[in-house]
Amino acid sequence: MNIIHKDLCIRNAESADCPQLAKWWNDGSVMAHAGFPNGLGTTAEQIQKQITNDSDDTKRRLMIEYRGAAIGEMNYYNKGNRVAEIGIKICEAEYQEKGLGRVILSMLIRELFSLGYGKIILDTNLKNTRAQHVYELLGFKRVRINENSWTDQVGEIQSSVDYELVAEDFLDTPD
Repeated sequence: MNIIHKDLCIRNAESADCPQLAKWWNDGSVMAHAGFPNGLGTTAEQIQKQITNDSDDTKRRLMIEYRGAAIGEMNYYNKGNRVAEIGIKICEAEYQEKGLGRVILSMLIRELFSLGYGKIILDTNLKNTRAQHVYELLGFKRVRINENSWTDQVGEIQSSVDYELVAEDFLDTPD
């Protein structure tokens, strides 16, 4: 996958990206919202093994670039029955809360629908209201809240919210 829109690019993660991914994944401030406030404790080599198995038909780790610099990552998983599950992290703090997330998500969603997916699903921490706002602006519908459904790395019980989006409800971001 290689999607370009103005100064933004979403592309497949490559071997050369593994050190950057390891840096982000080991940074507790980046990973806290995903339940890992101490980071993942992973290596570039371990990540390399993971992305070696990526394919467009099963799952794909993607890099987000802005003006040629890596600022975050995305992924999608083929869940079967024309359903894709997605995730996004803008990892570089100076690019958060700038409206880029909505545009980047629109780029990926548009591409997934064009590839024949009929529904896109995702989940987020119930406390992540900023992300929920963006998802709802794009047309995602809240399906359920999972109260006290998981425990994070430091033993705190967390809740999550599940969202889904079908093509008819997609509110694409204008240029």
